[in-house]
Amino acid sequence: MDVEDILDVMGCKTRRDIINLLREEPMFVSEISNELDIGQKAIIAHLRAMEDIGILNSSYKKILRGRPRKYYDLQNEVNIHITINRNNFDVQFTDDMLNTLQLPSGDEWSKLLDIEKRIDDGQLEAIDELKNQIRLYGNLLERAEYILERTLKNR
Repeated sequence: MDVEDILDVMGCKTRRDIINLLREEPMFVSEISNELDIGQKAIIAHLRAMEDIGILNSSYKKILRGRPRKYYDLQNEVNIHITINRNNFDVQFTDDMLNTLQLPSGDEWSKLLDIEKRIDDGQLEAIDELKNQIRLYGNLLERAEYILERTLKNR
């Protein structure tokens, strides 16, 4: 999580309103949408942005009728100290924030957990799907390392 991401989230009133709602209890998209009187598509975009930087997490819960619902909840405690004066502009996170493990977005994480469950249930064909995921993330890692190396070399 970097300074730009945090300031982007905290600079948006809708995102602050979502965080305030989720302080009370985990909620699903339509609950948040109804509570804030904002369209679900916009709420989903805000939730995804906050989930991607690690402020929120999501999980699926079964309901009596219909598909499982995706609930959003606050991930961790985030403490930020911002100092602005003529001589300084500084943003500091607590040590706990710096050590937070960054997990993939909710959809990617849910997919991985689903594959794990199917393997645990004896559905061995899910192993091939897991291998494909590993290859995909390996390719993404290689590309990210290439971009970083190229960028540092050209500085």
